[in-house]
Amino acid sequence: MTRAAARRRGKFLQVSLARDRYTVDMTASTGHPSATATASASAAAEALLAAGPHPSLGAHADTYGRLIGRWTGEVRNHMVAGPPQTASIEVSFAWALDGRAVQDTWITPSRADRAAGRMALLHWFGTTLRVFDPNSESWRTLWWDPESAIRIELEGRRQGDDIVQLGTRGGRPIRWTFSRITRDSLLWQGHILEADGATWRLEVEVLLRRAD
Repeated sequence: MTRAAARRRGKFLQVSLARDRYTVDMTASTGHPSATATASASAAAEALLAAGPHPSLGAHADTYGRLIGRWTGEVRNHMVAGPPQTASIEVSFAWALDGRAVQDTWITPSRADRAAGRMALLHWFGTTLRVFDPNSESWRTLWWDPESAIRIELEGRRQGDDIVQLGTRGGRPIRWTFSRITRDSLLWQGHILEADGATWRLEVEVLLRRAD
């Protein structure tokens, strides 16, 4: 298998690079990371992250395995009056917990734009943990964004080439979908079900391109 093919299937992850990113993130957030803090972050990253999926996942690993890596792109916020508001975004997916889970981070605006003072109405600095449930053959998904204090549980399944995740927010059904997935790009859309029980309204869409 070529390296490109291995990356496409999410079969490897350079943990050393992840440790480096943790160190950089701590420097950006505190300005003065101590040697102890840096070592602790490195140890935590090494224990959390995995080089690839656990063999028990079988073909189900490919559901989210196609997304492993770093992505950048644009968020389009349709929850505002008038044209959608756009902002930068950075997203990273990695195998975690002995390869039995996929964890990601979604940051908008991107850290670079935040540092430059470029902000937007839509703020995300959160993480998703996805764990496969063999009984339901679905991925139990938890999104948590401390910045907005939003916690959402969903259930994800592959439907054809797409990934459809269903849950609720404030008692209303929501649908988060990955589609148009290729080696180098993908589309994520978040819909909410209207009161008529039939119409799905687009709230947010994210256009991503691979950055690694």
